[in-house]
Amino acid sequence: MLATTSRRLLLSSSSASSLTLSPLHQITGIISLFHTCNSGAEFNEIVSSFDKLLRTKPRPSVIEFNKLLSALVRMKHFQTAISLSKQMELVRIKPDVCHLNILINCFCHLEQLNFGFSILAKIYKLGCQHDIVSFNTLIDGLCREGRIDSAVDFFDKIVAMGHQPNVRTYTMIVNWLCKIGNLHGAISLLERMAEKGCEPNVVTYSSIIDGLCKNNLVSEAFELFTQIKNRGLSIDVITYSSLIHGMFFLSKWKEALALFIEMLSKNIEPTIVTFNILVDGLCKEGLIVEAECIVGKMIQKGVEPDVVTYSSLMDAYGLHGRMCLVRKVFDVMIRKGCNPNVHTYSILINWYCKKTMICEAKQLFYEMLCKSLIPNNCTYNSLIWGLCHVRSPWEAMEFFKEWCASGFIPDIVTYSILLHGFCKYGYLDVAFYLFHEMQVNKLKPNMFIYNILIDGISKARRLKDVKNLLSRLSVDGLLPTIYTFNIIINGLIREGYMDKAYNVFREMKKGGCSPDSCTYNTIIHGFLRRKDLSRATELIREMCDKGFSNTT
Repeated sequence: MLATTSRRLLLSSSSASSLTLSPLHQITGIISLFHTCNSGAEFNEIVSSFDKLLRTKPRPSVIEFNKLLSALVRMKHFQTAISLSKQMELVRIKPDVCHLNILINCFCHLEQLNFGFSILAKIYKLGCQHDIVSFNTLIDGLCREGRIDSAVDFFDKIVAMGHQPNVRTYTMIVNWLCKIGNLHGAISLLERMAEKGCEPNVVTYSSIIDGLCKNNLVSEAFELFTQIKNRGLSIDVITYSSLIHGMFFLSKWKEALALFIEMLSKNIEPTIVTFNILVDGLCKEGLIVEAECIVGKMIQKGVEPDVVTYSSLMDAYGLHGRMCLVRKVFDVMIRKGCNPNVHTYSILINWYCKKTMICEAKQLFYEMLCKSLIPNNCTYNSLIWGLCHVRSPWEAMEFFKEWCASGFIPDIVTYSILLHGFCKYGYLDVAFYLFHEMQVNKLKPNMFIYNILIDGISKARRLKDVKNLLSRLSVDGLLPTIYTFNIIINGLIREGYMDKAYNVFREMKKGGCSPDSCTYNTIIHGFLRRKDLSRATELIREMCDKGFSNTT
């Protein structure tokens, strides 16, 4: 375990006179080395220092060993810290509560909570004066493992035993409750804090504000934010970032920018996360120029754009049809040493497919594979859509099979794209095969899937199959939409069943749908083709009374 090279270096650097120093001076020298370690000394120097402490006579206080173990923990060498602690135990160095807390921390980080709780039992057995740190570490460990309910139960037990949780204890549980969406529990705990006289800090409030924003309760979050300001608490960048994100969710981009300006005026430096929230939010609002200004601002402040920043810009340029800029941003990020991820590639592939640039999209797809990037559902769905769009549903099917063979599970979006592609080009038998396959794969068809099939078979003049599909809707717990009725009415008119189409039109409301502009125009157009002017005029009047425009 000990690093021989480091030991030699330590010995060779000592002068002859240093070998005659008293034990106290030897300890002081080692502790001095520890402070050097804090500023970046290597792992083996710490281990060698520990070994030297272990051999020093008289043996130093456990506090000096704890300092070295704490340094290892900060470097995330948890297993080594545990091993060195065992060496201490072998030479009968009595641990204090700080030492045992270090061990609990190590076991929690190694996801060995049972050993962590064993150390807690040892604290009681040794009669050590335990502190809240032990409990906090174990609560944090339980939360990290996703055992939030167990953490809350443990919290309740330590309170029942008469221990007083501190602000860190409450904040940890509040934070994790917010992360799992249990806002009610988090707010209840916040109220308990106040009742117990434990003052929440900015981290506690930030967790609640972030949770409220992520649950679309932005108004409540802003109200709490105002309360914090009025109480004179200093607000951090995390709180501002959460609120800015919430404002963008409500499409209140002006308010989001106002918060950003307020934040800068208080000398709170935005992080890369803050900048990315702003860039992404502005891009989604179509405010590309403003997003570009934010990118300029972040570079000015020495914050380099990352893959998230570039990806947001690429998607925004694609949405506005500026394909050359989408590719340019992609090339710039690579040139600057920022490696595109799967999401970035998927954005570029998607926009290439939307522009029917299938060869370029496929080239990128294979480039991803060469870089050991695994395509996701979005990547495959974009390619499948693009191939179907350029009349290549069979090639799309090959991609689909290749995808399934690689272990991916297609989603309902994938099936809807393929169904639409095969229905559009008249391959209805393949469409029905896919329809049954998705059900075998435990994917329940939604109304969008049914509408694709109903539209396809209606255009193929297979009205009997339309009827069979409609009868299945109730089995799947679905109701026809306005789009479904419009397809049926159009299909019946196409086949010359004008009276049946009119009956469906009048019966729509019973199915929970009111005719829209498209429905009226379709049925009016059908009567006009039959030269039934009186019915057509009656429906035009009715349509205008409902505020629809007539395009027939």
